[in-house]
Amino acid sequence: MPETTTDFAPAVIDAIADALGIDQSEVTLDATLIDELGAESIDLLDILFRIHRDTGVKIAVADVQELLQGGIPDDEFGDENEIVSEIGLAHLEKVLPQFDRSKLNGPLRGEQVLGLVTVRNLVDLVAQRSAAPDNTEAAAATEAEEVA
Repeated sequence: MPETTTDFAPAVIDAIADALGIDQSEVTLDATLIDELGAESIDLLDILFRIHRDTGVKIAVADVQELLQGGIPDDEFGDENEIVSEIGLAHLEKVLPQFDRSKLNGPLRGEQVLGLVTVRNLVDLVAQRSAAPDNTEAAAATEAEEVA
């Protein structure tokens, strides 16, 4: 049986708290990794490594980028000044349910997009990747647990 988002929440929260050296109680599902929890890009790599180690689900930074940009070419996602376009904003609203462009204080810059990712978004991504047919390591680990 495929694991659900809630099955992965404790492992993702543990990975984030450990990587950032903060108490697990600070890691709420709605907290943003960068803006609220203070993660930096190197921390994201550590978090993804810990998630892989603890769950068997491999998430690459490129997977997070794919979530955020959805295959939209750079020149369509943002303009030459790296301001996220209407197409990019619409995509972000679709993939990040918490994102509300009406609450923006001015244009959204490309470098700010990663700051929108919440713990819940990461948990959801782990759950989606675990269900993907190419995530054989997670599937093998799940099968081994079911046999045991």
